Amino acid sequence: MQIAGSTALVTGAGRGLGAHFVRALLDRGAAKVYATSRRPVDLEGAVSLPLDVTDPGSVAAAAAAAPDVDLLINNAGIASFTDLVTGDLDAIRREMETNFFGPLRVIRAFAPGLKNGAILNVLSALSWATYPGSAGYAASKSAAWSMTNSVRLELLAQHTLVSGLVMASTDTDMMASFDIPKNDPADVVRAALDGVEAGEIEIIADADSATAKAGLSAHPTVLYPALLGG
Repeated sequence: MQIAGSTALVTGAGRGLGAHFVRALLDRGAAKVYATSRRPVDLEGAVSLPLDVTDPGSVAAAAAAAPDVDLLINNAGIASFTDLVTGDLDAIRREMETNFFGPLRVIRAFAPGLKNGAILNVLSALSWATYPGSAGYAASKSAAWSMTNSVRLELLAQHTLVSGLVMASTDTDMMASFDIPKNDPADVVRAALDGVEAGEIEIIADADSATAKAGLSAHPTVLYPALLGG
């Protein structure tokens, strides 16, 4: 997938990582970048397009308005920092609707035009691990990781590259209230687009994400030492 000359669409482009994607795509010579969000996006050089990934009608309208897309970046997402057992079930549903069904809905709408094109799904290290207070988000991102693997197989025959970007804490609005080490979003976007151009199906942006993936092959107590007690 060559970004120069491509036509890209970025969901959740109004701020944070999405805005970084839009700017980086334009810097790399994309011919057109649709910057989509529920509200108008004002980014120089981009085409603002309304898109609410949770609304089937909005998704259908965006697909009709942008039939020339050959690079789809599913970036839109929310985090409510909700536990599963005691948390607000409606908040958990919103996370699943936005972070799993949302990108799947967008893929289904745009897939026919993505022959020989590419899809990048923005995932999370929490696709592979979780912690108290993030369970709803982690479950939705884990589902999105599985969906990415399935869609990759389903679109293989039409030669659509389906990549998953896995990253840990990154310095965006979503993580603004956390005083912890964070990735520079420009570095994450650079790694993501380099990976797409290289044809990588899984792009791991940082050491914490690599550690989380490695932990999948270990006993659960390696990722969750609290289970050992004491």
